[in-house]
Formats: sequence, C-alpha cells, structure tokens
Amino acid sequence: MLSEQSAATVRATLPVVGGAIGEITERFYARLFAARPELLRDLFNRGNQAAGTQRQALAGSIAAFATYLVDHPDQRPDAMLGRIAHKHASLGVTAEQYELVHEHLFAAIVEVLGEAVTPEVAAAWDEVYWLMANALVAIEKRLDEERGGRRWREWEVVGRVEETAEVATFRLRPADGRPAPGFRAGQYVSVQVELPDGARQIRQYSLSAAPGSPVRQISVKRVPGGGTAPEGEVSNHLHARVRVGDRLSLSAPSGDLVLGDTAADTPLLLASAGIGVTPIVAMLGHLVDTGHEGPVLVVHGDRSPAGHALRADHEAYAEKLADASVHFFYEADADAAEASHRSGLVDLADVAVAEGTRAYLCGPLPFMRAVRAQLIGKGVAPADIRYEVFGPDLWLAQAG
Repeated sequence: MLSEQSAATVRATLPVVGGAIGEITERFYARLFAARPELLRDLFNRGNQAAGTQRQALAGSIAAFATYLVDHPDQRPDAMLGRIAHKHASLGVTAEQYELVHEHLFAAIVEVLGEAVTPEVAAAWDEVYWLMANALVAIEKRLDEERGGRRWREWEVVGRVEETAEVATFRLRPADGRPAPGFRAGQYVSVQVELPDGARQIRQYSLSAAPGSPVRQISVKRVPGGGTAPEGEVSNHLHARVRVGDRLSLSAPSGDLVLGDTAADTPLLLASAGIGVTPIVAMLGHLVDTGHEGPVLVVHGDRSPAGHALRADHEAYAEKLADASVHFFYEADADAAEASHRSGLVDLADVAVAEGTRAYLCGPLPFMRAVRAQLIGKGVAPADIRYEVFGPDLWLAQAG
C-alpha cells in the first residue's frame, strides 16, 4: 500500500504533522469555504463547523490513517474507511470533491509548516492522501451501485409522535407512491431541509423501525444549544415546522452498524444511551421478526424513564424475544418496583455476558468507551464490539 520510501518519511514527520493537524484542518476549512461557500451552506453541518467538532474528526481520521499505514504498510484500515464512506455516500459527496479537498488541504499544510514541507515530505503525504481518498471513492462508488445510484427522494410525513419532551418520531412514506428501498436494521438516512435563510442543510438520522415495518420512521432529538454548543438548526426546524402532510427529502439508507449474518443462537448485546436508542430499537424489532433464539442483553442508559425515547418499543420487543435480559439505568427516578430498572450510570459489573457475544453500541462517546472497556474486561473480543457515532466521529480524535 504505502511505498517504503514514503513510509519512512511519514514516520519521521508524523509527530510534526500530527502536532499541527488541528491548525492545518482549521485553515483548510477556512480556505475551502472561502472558495466554495455553497459547501458550507448546503453540504457541511454548520453546527459542527461552529463547534469545531468536524475539524477534530478530520484531524483524527488523517492522523489515524497515516499512523496505520506506517505501522501496517501493506494494509489499510477498512473499518474506519467504511464508516467514513457510508457517511459520504449518504451526504452525496462526489469523487471530484476529493480533488478540491486535496488542493486546499495541502495549501493549508504548506501555510502551517512552511519550509518543513520539502518536496520529499510533500510527495509522501500526497501518497497518504490519495491512498485514503481513492479507497473512499471506490467504496462510495460500490455503495452507490448497491443503492441504484444517489438520488434524493421526497417522502410524505404520515404520522408524528411526541416520544418525550425532546424527541419526536416522524413516520414516512414515499411521496411518489413507489416502493420504499430496503434497508438493514441499524442504518440511517440523510434528511435535507431548506432553512429560512435558504440554506439546504443535511442531517443524518437512524431509521428507528425494523425493516419489516410498513412505514419508515426517524426519531429526532431536538438540540437546544447552550454554552459553546450551537442550537441544532435541522432538529429544531423539524420539531417546530414539520407536521403530517409535509414532505421531507431523504437519501437512500446508509451505515455499517448492522447486525449482519448472525446465527439464530448467537449471543448479542445491544447497548445504547440517550438518543442512541434509535438504531438499537430497529435491531430489536428485526430480531423479533426473524425469530432470534440466542440470548440478547438489552442495556440502556438515560437521565430518567420520562426521557427514555421509544421506551415502550424497547420493552415490548425485548419481551417478545425468546431469551432477553433487560437492564435500564437511570440517573434519576428509577422505579425500584421495576426489575429492569437500575439507578445511576450504566455499569455491567454484575451483568453476566455470554461467551461469544457480539456487541453493538450507540450513544455518547464516554458511554461507549466505558461499555467497551467493561466488555473487553469480561472477555468479549474487541473485533466483536461495533459502534455508531452520531455526528462527527471523534473516537479517534479523542483517543488517549
């Protein structure tokens, strides 16, 4: 994959580039949006840009990819690439845009590092970039072909349910009356809305009903903002303005946090926190529909039972499974009379985990890091622990 000469150069310069990658990505986005302001208006998440989380995610992915190539020059980190490619395919990123990114990213590198960017250094990091970019283009092309091409499609809202004070579920059918595309439990769709200032912002929401459901549904948490965090533009628009009869523009389903081809007796653990419950509930519904017989540990953490979105579905699906154990952890108002309720943060210390368990996690990063560490401590193989991050993937950016 990475040439021997470039590997030596990248290894030698990785500390310098890694130390400056935050400033590099900041300048990159400033250059990109100055040249192409429509990308910030209609493609990139303006909230993530304002908060700086997209810069952190980009910096983390570049550093992680380069480090992996140096340590494994004949391989590539396909799991990380696959996750990024699913996001890009859902957003509609094009192969031509990688040329644009290359132009402004390398200009930013030169601006920050100056004379340290010798022709040899530039060539080595250019090789790293195109190894990553070309791999993503190839994966995204395959995903597009599997979905029949990238097409935004109009969907009509046929139902709206206020799950909690902060979460609303929107039930959807194709506005043109044609069959809905298939999807796998755990996947998400991109939703594009036109905001009052004319921007067409895109956000991704997990499909929160099982594939066998007669309608598609997304469950959206309203992001109020506060402190340094900006208010969620799209979530607030959906909550305030979208009602039954309105239409939304959706992408085809994407995402690699799916159950896969598991045997009917495979032990599973489905763990979520907060709005991370949405793909997990869809997975549970799929397990019920397919008659899963193996043990299923259902774990969820939330602030209180009242704030636990889709709780009725969460409980109902678990009850229908042949062998399910439910553990709901609440920071406040846990009902001592409910056998499944526990007080405090998610803690698996006294929860038995079957040998050979495959685990699927979705929720805030601190929650997923803690649960992953506990599962590894109980003997679950790291390769059998999958996760989904809502928004920019900061797992690598915050490592260590």
